[in-house]
Amino acid sequence: MIIQLQQGIPAELKDTILQHVKEVGFKANEVKTQEGHYIVGIGKKDFDIRTLGQLPGVADIHRVSDEYKLISRKWKVEPTRIDLGEGVVIGEGQFSIMAGPCSIESEKQIELVVQHLVENNVKIMRGGVFKPRSSPYAFRGLGLDGLQMFHRLCRENGIKIITEVMQVSQIKDMVEFVDVFQVGARNSQNFNLLDALGEAQKPVLLKRGISGTLEELLQAAEYIFSNGNEKIILCERGIRSYENAYRNVLDLNAVPVLKAKTHLPVIVDPSHGIGLRDFVEEMSLAAVMAGADGVIYETHQKPEEAFSDGQQTLNFKESERLIKRMLQTYVLRESF
Repeated sequence: MIIQLQQGIPAELKDTILQHVKEVGFKANEVKTQEGHYIVGIGKKDFDIRTLGQLPGVADIHRVSDEYKLISRKWKVEPTRIDLGEGVVIGEGQFSIMAGPCSIESEKQIELVVQHLVENNVKIMRGGVFKPRSSPYAFRGLGLDGLQMFHRLCRENGIKIITEVMQVSQIKDMVEFVDVFQVGARNSQNFNLLDALGEAQKPVLLKRGISGTLEELLQAAEYIFSNGNEKIILCERGIRSYENAYRNVLDLNAVPVLKAKTHLPVIVDPSHGIGLRDFVEEMSLAAVMAGADGVIYETHQKPEEAFSDGQQTLNFKESERLIKRMLQTYVLRESF
């Protein structure tokens, strides 16, 4: 059960509602976000929800059976759209393209990628400054200094930034320089990190775990929302299987299923999904037709010289072609 409270509700009215929720046998959880004020009631007792809905201070009330309640589409029919400012919006009604290198490597590299994005009217750049790597000897990012350089060059060109945060202690130093925090597959069930990002008040792009189910992804998003942050983007990036002909199984089934279950935007990462440069375009176009709200992929001026993930990274010519084809495909999808 979700009770939407009226904005600016007096404390005494809120306390009365909380007491009534407990009296009907439900555990009451108060959640206050950037967008609203809610009480999430947890319980299984059957009762007439109108008894609570008519209380002073209640704006609306919804019966939600899903374990994940706040992100469920059962109570919020209108899809969430996340406004990053300056006309950059992620969500249903438009198609968002997010591109950039796996790792931020140098000032010159950033300048070249930014120029490529500006020339192709792409407003969001991805790039890692803290890199979780399978090998402890691989390049692990430029850290906070790299992020500040990344931020400065993107701001000068009207580009928004998505970058990965790996631990709670990094949030405070990063928040000033980030437009969207990315939670990578390895951290998708790092619940301490998810709790902290719920309090950070910056949008969060949450990737599906390496072997994670959709239920686990949705519950992870619920952690962020229940701690006060409604600005969440879900990302399908492929799951591990026994197949070794490609990097991961890009589960495009997840896109329409997630969009039926949640009001949050859903995007796809084909670079990490298939992991092979030659097939990123095909999987990106398939993601568009599956109903994704956006695609995030990797591009670099010379993928063969990239510090990480060069085998799945498009060069600028390939990237320009992909951008044009995705936008054409999106127009076609919307015309159906």
